[in-house]
Amino acid sequence: MILTSANGVTAFLDRLVLQGKDLRALAGLKIAVVGRKTAAILEQKGLKPDYIPANYVADALADHFPGGSDLNGQALLFPRVESGGRELLVQQLTAKGARVVEVAAYESRCPAQMDLLILKALQADAIDVITFASSKTVQYFQRLLEQGIENSPSPHAADQTLWQDCLTRVKIASIGPQTSASCRQILGRVDIEAAEYTLEGLTESLIAYFARPLV
Repeated sequence: MILTSANGVTAFLDRLVLQGKDLRALAGLKIAVVGRKTAAILEQKGLKPDYIPANYVADALADHFPGGSDLNGQALLFPRVESGGRELLVQQLTAKGARVVEVAAYESRCPAQMDLLILKALQADAIDVITFASSKTVQYFQRLLEQGIENSPSPHAADQTLWQDCLTRVKIASIGPQTSASCRQILGRVDIEAAEYTLEGLTESLIAYFARPLV
């Protein structure tokens, strides 16, 4: 079984209980996880992962999956987010001969609109940093910001701002390379990237960035 998020761990084990089963149903099953946080949540539930890639990204799991490049005959269960997740992991494992069974375990949704206080703070340059922990959050943020700007027209057409104008002075921070790629594609840049692809690593990179001497 492959688990790539804390949400996936919780959703899968909750469903296991709802089906009238417990951890004994997983006897003999090998578990691969992406990320230290995912592993920690799994261990809190009484299970230890059999494999964690050195780099906490799905690509690393596919590149160094136990069994190497030949996974013929391997059946892999992948509880995952229902929509919007990256497909590369499944594609790479399938290309190696594995049979991957994907199960929608949970869903994440975009709010209907951006909080008005946040929108006003962005427009007033009152926010220093925006942090992103996934590509989906980048997509949702851009969608909400653009929608918020469009729905709050200026009294004077000449004063109407673009959503990009709200990000001119704010720093954009990313949890890892895939999220950074989305930042560059959607927002045009990334200023800070975590050295270790975890929330703790992102926090440390933010501290280091703002502690550096001003030139």
